[in-house]
Amino acid sequence: MVWDGIIATYLFLAGLGAGAFAFAALVGFVKPDAVKLRTIGYVIAPIAVGVGTVLLMVDAKAGLMNPLRFFGLLGNFSSIMAWGVVILIAFMAVSVIALVVMLVKKGTPKALDVVGLVCAVAVAVYTGMLLGDAPGFPLWNPVVLPLLFLVSAASTGFAAVLLVAHLMKAEGLESLGFLRKTGLVLPVAEAVLIAALLGVVAGTGGSAALSAAASVASLAFGAYAVPFWLGLVLIGLALPFCLELYRASKARKAADGAGATGLAVTGEAGVLVGGFLLRYLVIMAAVPVVLF
Repeated sequence: MVWDGIIATYLFLAGLGAGAFAFAALVGFVKPDAVKLRTIGYVIAPIAVGVGTVLLMVDAKAGLMNPLRFFGLLGNFSSIMAWGVVILIAFMAVSVIALVVMLVKKGTPKALDVVGLVCAVAVAVYTGMLLGDAPGFPLWNPVVLPLLFLVSAASTGFAAVLLVAHLMKAEGLESLGFLRKTGLVLPVAEAVLIAALLGVVAGTGGSAALSAAASVASLAFGAYAVPFWLGLVLIGLALPFCLELYRASKARKAADGAGATGLAVTGEAGVLVGGFLLRYLVIMAAVPVVLF
């Protein structure tokens, strides 16, 4: 199995779309009148997941070759990919319905948002399970990776909505107190899960020990060390966290100023860079087990 940046882009967009829908739904629970902010999330969700799914369908390295085979997977429900097709179809249907209802009625039923949240979590977790189901790659740990991709999906989805909202100067951003908490909590949670993933993989024994050690070494100080430390850790995690912490400390003085907006945009862009690099590095640095 040879996967590349196209699959990483699919995983990134699928997680981002799921996180964007979750953001819009959660805003609906705490601030239903933030119509513009919610609409941004509902627009991003189906577009991101839809584009990512198309990439998956046409990428020969994913093993599909023919896009029609994507739907042919439904004939084998013992496969994780078959369940993935169901999850993606369900999410796309719910997210499109939510978008239409939002545009027409300027609001969505809570029941629809709850169903969409469940589908969004399923999409985010599935992107990690898809890799974890592939045999022979210790770095694709089936326990830690789905949790890591779930947290990263929330981070990137929230960041995508907030980035567009800041650029469009949408109102109501500063009144959503939980946003600052997620901006501080999610990078820390993601960093902890990345450390846990590398720790678990490094501790792999048996015939997979050598490939596991090689995967961790490739990220820590090998071929992918620069994008890992500079791109993922520094730009994708540390920078957004520090900027959010700074913004929170200065909120009373310059919450709505141009400087605060610039910091916010920079932080959200950093999250998106880190979200893509996470998936790209997890794919590219994975060393398969070689059986002699």
